Amino acid sequence: MAAGAIATNKKAYRNYHLGDKWECGIALTGGEVKSIRSGKVNFKDSFARLEKGEVFLYNLHINPYEQASYMNEAPDRVRRLLLHKKEIKKITAYINERGQVLVPTKIYFNSRGYVKIQMALGKGKKLFDKREDIKKRTIERALKRVLRVHKG
Repeated sequence: MAAGAIATNKKAYRNYHLGDKWECGIALTGGEVKSIRSGKVNFKDSFARLEKGEVFLYNLHINPYEQASYMNEAPDRVRRLLLHKKEIKKITAYINERGQVLVPTKIYFNSRGYVKIQMALGKGKKLFDKREDIKKRTIERALKRVLRVHKG
């Protein structure tokens, strides 16, 4: 089984300066795993929160699996993320000291076939930071276009 991204949170890259990243497991039911395998997952406005020494993921929308009938869970339910206690303590320190947030960036299957979520510590971007990013991207595209024309 190849490890490839099923969905990426493009808003996270646009709205946050991302720092340290962690690979987390996620507590799911069978129907949810099958729905993720078919790519029916949406990161819109999802975020993670620390509560009582555990990490929970909010607003991750997983469409109900059609063949699961009455066994389906609510599509936007709160899901527990699986991390080691040391990792949770480290994340807690970053969030409390530096005022950073925990943002999901990617959901994928690892080499063993388990669903994993990549979480990153993010610091919110200001409007002028976003504008600078857009300027850089347009300049890079223009340079690539010019280089491509001169090569051919």
